[in-house]
Amino acid sequence: MTDLSAVKAALKSQRIETPSWAYGNSGTRFKVFRQEGVPRNPYEKLDDAAQVHAATGVAPIVSLHIPWDLVDDYAALGAYAKERGLTLGAINSNVFQDDDYKLGSVTNADPAIRRKAVSYLLECVDIMDATGSRDLKLWFSDGTNYPGQDDIVARQDRLAEALSQVYDRLGDDQRMLLEYKLFEPAFYTTDVPDWGTSYAHCLKLGDKAQVVVDTGHHAPGTNIEFIVAFLLREKKLGGFDFNSRFYADDDLMVGSADPFQLFRIMHEVAKNGGLKQETGVAFMLDQCHNIEAKIPAIIRSVMNVQEATAKALLVDLDALGAAQRAGDVLEANAVLMDAYNTDVRPLLAEVRTELGLDPDPMAAYRGSGWATRITSERVGGEQAGWGA
Repeated sequence: MTDLSAVKAALKSQRIETPSWAYGNSGTRFKVFRQEGVPRNPYEKLDDAAQVHAATGVAPIVSLHIPWDLVDDYAALGAYAKERGLTLGAINSNVFQDDDYKLGSVTNADPAIRRKAVSYLLECVDIMDATGSRDLKLWFSDGTNYPGQDDIVARQDRLAEALSQVYDRLGDDQRMLLEYKLFEPAFYTTDVPDWGTSYAHCLKLGDKAQVVVDTGHHAPGTNIEFIVAFLLREKKLGGFDFNSRFYADDDLMVGSADPFQLFRIMHEVAKNGGLKQETGVAFMLDQCHNIEAKIPAIIRSVMNVQEATAKALLVDLDALGAAQRAGDVLEANAVLMDAYNTDVRPLLAEVRTELGLDPDPMAAYRGSGWATRITSERVGGEQAGWGA
């Protein structure tokens, strides 16, 4: 039997990290659709993130993206976040939007460009020092488009050298999270194309290097929950970038395309201790709200993660283990499906009520008047965007 009080306690302690860039204008490679009331600077992004946390109670951490979130004083930005009940989370680096990086950043054949990229990554660690951030999140667009364009092994050597330099700069309480992506913008080879490549580099670097699983960065049919379970077993799962996909890196709201997949992932997380704070797994959103209103979309995404987590926590692990040991295939699957088919919305409404929140986060946000306020107040200036 599942201990409902333990389930509620786990849900109340859950922490979901929202991305600063999701509050700004974003879009596809073809068009960015601007919206009214979008933040004009990192401070206004934090104001919006505070609304998400106020409605959900589980989203007090905000990831920053450099240089999209450049400010003169990061300590002041951190203090501003604290005043709003928030903390600054992962520092996301950007070595993919400079003309010098057309043929790669840390894996570029030109040593001067590699030095430039590494210098920038070290500056990101300086920002972590100022904000108190634990995680440096690295994603590289580096790769090649054509056979023979560059030496595959040499590029891995350059990557390893750069990662080692950054790793050595990390403080005792800081981590490096290495993300992978199957393809795009490089199409023939990507220098960090899969979890195995990321894992191999992190394993060689040491305990402070961990793998990030972006749920949209896989080939169709990839068993992401196997990757999650393996990395948890090896103590190398640093965190998630939660989003959803139909075809490739669609960056849709998490759980929108395949909620069953999200449940399967969270089942492996919950069963293998990934929800415990000491495990250190960061549950981050990484989404591109092209056509939907920003703040409600992020609230809905947080709710989707909460629902998948609640269902995962309801799995009767004793019954599941007994069926597995007995080789009862159908019963084992039925135990899992019983949890997935449970309507957990009433349970989550109870949890929110016990936390002193509105049981319906979407209704709470609509009733706050925040959307009307920011539409009228945020007039003039340059709207924040994802820098594309």
